[in-house]
Amino acid sequence: METFTPRKIVAELDKYIVGQNSAKKMVAIALRNRWRRRQVPEDLRDEIAPKNIIMIGPTGVGKTEIARRLARLAQSPFLKVEASKFTEVGYVGRDVESMIRDLLEIGISMAREEEYEVLRPKAEELAEERLLDILLPTRVPKKVRRSTIGPQASQEQYEDMEVAQKTREKFRKMLRNGKLDDREVEIETQVSAVPVVEVFSPAGMEEMDINLKDMFSNLFPGKTKRRRVKVPEALSIIVQEELNKLVDTDKVTKSAKERVEQTGIIFIDELDKVAGSGSAHHGPDVSREGVQRDLLPIIEGSTVNTKHGVIRTDHILFVAAGAFHVAKPSDLIPELQGRFPLRAELSALTREDFVRILTEPKNALVLQYQELLKTEGVTLKFHDEAIAEIAALAAEVNERAENIGARRLHTIMEKLLEEISFEAPDMYGVTVEITPRMVREKLQEIVKSDDLSRYIL
Repeated sequence: METFTPRKIVAELDKYIVGQNSAKKMVAIALRNRWRRRQVPEDLRDEIAPKNIIMIGPTGVGKTEIARRLARLAQSPFLKVEASKFTEVGYVGRDVESMIRDLLEIGISMAREEEYEVLRPKAEELAEERLLDILLPTRVPKKVRRSTIGPQASQEQYEDMEVAQKTREKFRKMLRNGKLDDREVEIETQVSAVPVVEVFSPAGMEEMDINLKDMFSNLFPGKTKRRRVKVPEALSIIVQEELNKLVDTDKVTKSAKERVEQTGIIFIDELDKVAGSGSAHHGPDVSREGVQRDLLPIIEGSTVNTKHGVIRTDHILFVAAGAFHVAKPSDLIPELQGRFPLRAELSALTREDFVRILTEPKNALVLQYQELLKTEGVTLKFHDEAIAEIAALAAEVNERAENIGARRLHTIMEKLLEEISFEAPDMYGVTVEITPRMVREKLQEIVKSDDLSRYIL
């Protein structure tokens, strides 16, 4: 993060997300502040709390994408949850502490993958030796390969050893050049003997099934199973086994815990769904307020027990989002409002934004469809006027039906290219031009009909 200034972070976000500059700046500053906090004196470091953010805007304008790209830039453990999935303790639903446990599991997976990359060369070397042992036993006696040649060894032993080494090196070269890929070998693989256990637990007890699995894994040791597989698959299986042997689980867990506590990001979507309207204080509103009160200590900073140890949430960055059409941020309980000091309002997308979304980002929709059909040998060419027509139709349907933002473009593009996608395997070498007329012919009737556009687009 030392090289990622707020300006560079915004520039990276611009590659994938159109518009929403104020929100991008806000999250860029929040991310940079995490790096800054790590540079201050240690006695002050723990006193600097992250500035949590609420992003307010309609669906499909880029709230989730901003948070996801941000976490990818920072290489931080990232978890997206929906506030409506959590309920007050005592009601049916997930315990809010489960989000921290899930975030830790993501952090452990990230740390393990990084450790795998470091250890992979060593694991591949060991796996190659094991595979050569499997390939060679009928050609070179095992005792010869592993014998220690001392000064009293006979001339015959020296010759056997030399032949064995030459044969082994020959097979090693063939293995690396892919000349043994069609050969089948028999290997032993570990098979889990733990029985499948489904546990229906009350809120706060989500880890019961995990703990039971750990207990059963000790009671039922793993079994080995002999399989016949091709050499490349065998090598892949053996490499994974060697990686699992080499990796230091305690080191991975310790690294993951530190990363989660210092750089973890949790994106809480649909926060407006648990905000009370303020007009009633009974029924569902009680449960909504209960969810907010349960969320409060997690966001404020507390300790959460997990099977890997205690996690402190003081410096985890929380980014919340919601449309807030009915409820307002001021409908949240005051204590929770205070834990989200930064507010970013995302604007609804216009026709011009849709044109940019179709063409500008690195993962632009037009580019995606061109690359997909290129695999079938079909070349797609979009006229600029056709792209403008698609954007205009998307904006029109969003106005007349439910406004779902940029997601409407996916629906329209899929409907527009449905026939071409279906026929593509039989159109090798064909160039298809998408013209404004084609767009109107395919979609105009559906757009004009309220019933059809509501159900199809």
